[in-house]
Amino acid sequence: MSFGDPNNPYGQPQNAPQGQPGYGYPQQPPQQGYGYPQGGQPGYGYPQQPGYPGGPGVPGAPRIASMGRRFGARLIDGLILFVIYFVLSLAGVAGSISAIKDCDPNASDYQSCVDDAASHMVGAVAAVVGALMICSLLYEWLMIGLVGATLGKMAVGLRVVKADTGQKPGLGSSIIRWVIPLVGSLACGIGQLVVYLSPFWDKSGRQQGWHDKAASTMVIQN
Repeated sequence: MSFGDPNNPYGQPQNAPQGQPGYGYPQQPPQQGYGYPQGGQPGYGYPQQPGYPGGPGVPGAPRIASMGRRFGARLIDGLILFVIYFVLSLAGVAGSISAIKDCDPNASDYQSCVDDAASHMVGAVAAVVGALMICSLLYEWLMIGLVGATLGKMAVGLRVVKADTGQKPGLGSSIIRWVIPLVGSLACGIGQLVVYLSPFWDKSGRQQGWHDKAASTMVIQN
C-alpha cells in the first residue's frame, strides 16, 4: 500500500494544472470596484446626472420658487406697470383739461368745444389702456423670453426656465405664458387671479401654474 509522498502531506497531485478549481488553496473572489461597474451597481464608474429638474430632494435639482417670492415679484412688477399707467394717464388728462380751459365760455360754440374736449379725454383714457397693455406685453414677453426674469423677479431672486431643459423660455413659450392670465382677466380679473393661484394646486412638486404648464415652464430660485 502506498501512503503518498511524505513531502506532500496534503495528498494533492504535484502536477495539478494551474488555475483549476479543487486544487491547492481556494481562489480569491474577483475584486470589485475597478473599471466600469458590473451589473449596474451604484458607486462605480461615472455618476448618473439627474434629469432637469430632478425633483424635490434630488441633489443638484433647482430650488422651486416659493409662492411668497412669486407674490413679491408680481407686486413689484405691478407697481412698475402702475407707475407707467399713472404717468400716461396724467399726461392724457392734463391734455384734456388744457383743452377745456382753452374753450371760451362767451363763445357760441363753447358747449361743442367742451364736448370735443371730453371726447378727447375718453380717447386719451382708451389710448392709455391700450398703451398699458402694449407695455405689459413687451415687459413680460420680452424679458421672460430673452432674459428669463422681469425686474420684479430679479429683485427677489427668481427666474423662469423651461421645465425640461432649464434654459430660458424663449419668445414662443413666453407669449403663451403671458396670454393665459390675460384671457383670465377678461372675467373681471377673477380668472387672472385664479391662474396666479393655481400653483397651490399643482401635484407635480414644481408649483407650476396653469400658464406655466401651457408654456412648459417653471419658476425657480437663483
